[in-house]
Amino acid sequence: MAPTIEKLCGNFKLGEAPFWDESSQVLYFVDINGYTINKYDPKTKKHTSAYVGKNVSIIIPVKGKKDQFVITLERELMLVTWDGVSPKPSKMVKLLEVDQNTKNVFNDGKCDPSGKLWIGTMGGPPVVIADIPLGKGTLYSIQNKKSTPHLTGIGIANGLAFNTELKKMYYIDSRTGTVDQYDWDTNKGSISNGTPIFTAKKNGLDGMVFDGMTIDTDGNLYVAVWGSRVIKIDPKKPETLLDTFHMPAKIVSSVCFGGANLDELYVTSGQVGITPGPDDGATFKITGINAKGFAEVPVDLEKM
Repeated sequence: MAPTIEKLCGNFKLGEAPFWDESSQVLYFVDINGYTINKYDPKTKKHTSAYVGKNVSIIIPVKGKKDQFVITLERELMLVTWDGVSPKPSKMVKLLEVDQNTKNVFNDGKCDPSGKLWIGTMGGPPVVIADIPLGKGTLYSIQNKKSTPHLTGIGIANGLAFNTELKKMYYIDSRTGTVDQYDWDTNKGSISNGTPIFTAKKNGLDGMVFDGMTIDTDGNLYVAVWGSRVIKIDPKKPETLLDTFHMPAKIVSSVCFGGANLDELYVTSGQVGITPGPDDGATFKITGINAKGFAEVPVDLEKM
């Protein structure tokens, strides 16, 4: 049976950073340019949001804490309290700030399996990609209220995925047209030996933008592409395109696995830089993909 794509909610200016909360069986995501954090409950098909007032690029629940999340506000990491219903968070506390005295903003981020947050920056808010200065971003890990830089000179810090079995981290800088692989030292929390394992130009995707990313239990990667698609690739076999899911939205921004069996793919999209059609900026669910993912990892505040 062919995969089925269902529109869930939207349309958002730039939906991003979907996070399936396994404990509550709901989806969280952000609208970066709409300055909101969002919740979608598949059981009730209800969408709620809260306005946070600035560029917000991630929302990750806090391990062991009800209604607490780590989000970004431009260059700041914030701890917010939100009941999932109210139009504004009830509390917002600054945890740390990076790239001070710049126009940089945080972009994509994700926790590794230990609960440590990895997150990157770029040279300005996401409006028109070509207008974002090259080489201004940094990929950080966050620990003990300190930010440790791992990669510098980044155009747009984006998709992350971790393979604990192979000890690899996969990473996307959206300005390079590649998906890159790094050796990941899980004990030291460091990465090395970066190399491209999938290239847009070599696979008929030249000019398209790679954005968010997730991984399934077989080690295959799912990459959101600004080009009306999600692609499935095999990082163990460089330049291997396994499948393409054609989406009704042009700016496909990120993906995550969810659902009771973690066999559904949730997909966000946006409207930046285009004349939007009826499905641009919507959040979608793809079923029937014959794959399962891993549970999303909440942030461990003790590691921050």
